[in-house]
Amino acid sequence: MFSVHRVHTQTDSPCGTLTLVATDGLLSGLYLPRHRHRPPEETFGARDERPFGAALDQLGAYFAGELTTFDVPLHQEGTSFQRTVWDALVAIPYGETRSYGQLAAALGKPGASRAVGLANGRNPVSIIVPCHRVVGANGSLTGYAGGVETKKALLAFERGRTRTPGSGSLGEDTLFALS
Repeated sequence: MFSVHRVHTQTDSPCGTLTLVATDGLLSGLYLPRHRHRPPEETFGARDERPFGAALDQLGAYFAGELTTFDVPLHQEGTSFQRTVWDALVAIPYGETRSYGQLAAALGKPGASRAVGLANGRNPVSIIVPCHRVVGANGSLTGYAGGVETKKALLAFERGRTRTPGSGSLGEDTLFALS
């Protein structure tokens, strides 16, 4: 039997304090403050910022409006289907959304929108693997492990509705005042 080495760190963000977890040096979790499927804290390992430099830099650039695509190496633990869905999430362009049905059809499984929704909800690397970009068939903001208000704020941010014009920073009246 082999063992895995897990460590974690925390960082402040417009969404509140984010918890990042690394498994064997690769990002394996990014949890929002009220994350529905957040594992128990004792499974995160010791606190250590060393494996998170790229992720922290890229999250900072994302929230500054300077980054639209992440390239942080990931360690994704899940079923084959879940990992396929998570890979498809990364292909959804910044500022755009797809419905669960559209995502299922793109995966060649047009009747699997519920299964796609379940896999989407179990995504352990929020924001970087942008599960917030998936919406209901009618465009409704259905569930989000970090809370529907956070999903709404992330989508509005990506569509450019919460940045101070010309500054690249979040405005004082931002939807991100959630924590």
